[in-house]
Amino acid sequence: MPAVRGGTSPDAAPIVRALESRYHNARTLQATFLERYSDSQQGARVESGTVYFSKPGRMRWEYEAPEQKLFISDGKMVWFFVPSDHTVSRAPMKQSADWRTPLVLLTGNAKLSQLCDQIDVARQQGSVPGHVTLECLPRGEKNRVPKPDGGVEGASPLDPFDRVLIEVDSATGDLADVRVQQPGAVELEYRFGNWQENLPLPDSLFRFQPPVGVAIVDGAENQP
Repeated sequence: MPAVRGGTSPDAAPIVRALESRYHNARTLQATFLERYSDSQQGARVESGTVYFSKPGRMRWEYEAPEQKLFISDGKMVWFFVPSDHTVSRAPMKQSADWRTPLVLLTGNAKLSQLCDQIDVARQQGSVPGHVTLECLPRGEKNRVPKPDGGVEGASPLDPFDRVLIEVDSATGDLADVRVQQPGAVELEYRFGNWQENLPLPDSLFRFQPPVGVAIVDGAENQP
């Protein structure tokens, strides 16, 4: 059954509830990830590593292959550091257009309605038995209201994207895969595995201290 404009379809609703309840009470989360970036010109690029989440609104992406990178959100700022470039970029979290930023919802109430104008079960499902793929259409211009601080009330972090496909294990509610489709045949996919929760992660894991001699670039896009 199709989703009502601005809502969640009856078919998608139980999967959305399973996903949201899975992470609602977790204080910390850890998982392995495989990231794939593809476009029509350069083909595909694959990277992998470990990601950590901690309430409220903090995360750390440690890229391990093919080269080391680090993406950190401390709840206020986002930092992206590539050691081989000797440069770190930073931006206020509310202004970040980085595709990883919306996943910080996993460290809060995890309400997909904050990101999606419509949520439905995708027609094309994954090959893993028991997994269901949700189709999220990002909230559009009709919901955007300028705020005095220069921000936009009602704006979704997914506004630049055409569509987001979210694969969920229907039995456990585990987030398995996210595919972010952008204009120009650009797709970002990140697949998760080995979820662990409520591990004793130190606060220092979510703070970034630029190494000596590293240049800091403000307001830059944090996408690798």
